[in-house]
Amino acid sequence: MKRVAISLEGKSLLNDKNAAIGIGSLIIFIAMILVAGIAASVMLQTMNSLEQKAMTTGQETIRDISTGIRVTHETGYSNTTKINRLAIFIKPIAGSDGIDLSYAYLQLSDTNVQVILNYTRNVFTDNLSGGVFSSVNYSNLSASTYGVVVVRDTDDSCSSKSPVINENDLIALVVNCSKCFDGLSARTKVTGKIVPEYGISGVLSFTTPSSFIDTIIEL
Repeated sequence: MKRVAISLEGKSLLNDKNAAIGIGSLIIFIAMILVAGIAASVMLQTMNSLEQKAMTTGQETIRDISTGIRVTHETGYSNTTKINRLAIFIKPIAGSDGIDLSYAYLQLSDTNVQVILNYTRNVFTDNLSGGVFSSVNYSNLSASTYGVVVVRDTDDSCSSKSPVINENDLIALVVNCSKCFDGLSARTKVTGKIVPEYGISGVLSFTTPSSFIDTIIEL
């Protein structure tokens, strides 16, 4: 048997360039997966935030549209020369949420003077035995406050500390016109609105009669 001698002279180790390219591609692929995961996480967080904001906005919009106050009528008390007491009867609109009158303000204007009135618990009653103009002390009202006379409240939701009105309630907001306008003279146009914390405002508008014959006048 012959022995064959193999000479290694002139030969060099082979460099596998294809393997190096494969490792680089793998690194890029892993990096792309990581970036995609981070991007997906950010997108999910953004979508959740937008969803919560959309739900909150939707609920607030529904509340603002479905909640509100309606003015049914107005009645004045005259001393034969001027109307010095005013009762504005209000009720929630159909399907309305509860409305806290302690956060509602009353805006009134006789075209010369405009006043903004807030609720005062010092003038409140749920006893109508003396009538809407005799059940409370109007002298306790100022040019910046209105009182509450409960006409109908089946579930006792309206109290002096928490004057909340809801479905089927009927409330009279009472105003001392002598302090707000020095009384309302004949042929005086009065406009205003009762603005709740949120929801639809109740609008009122009337003109006092040309003469005051009766003590209690439907406006």
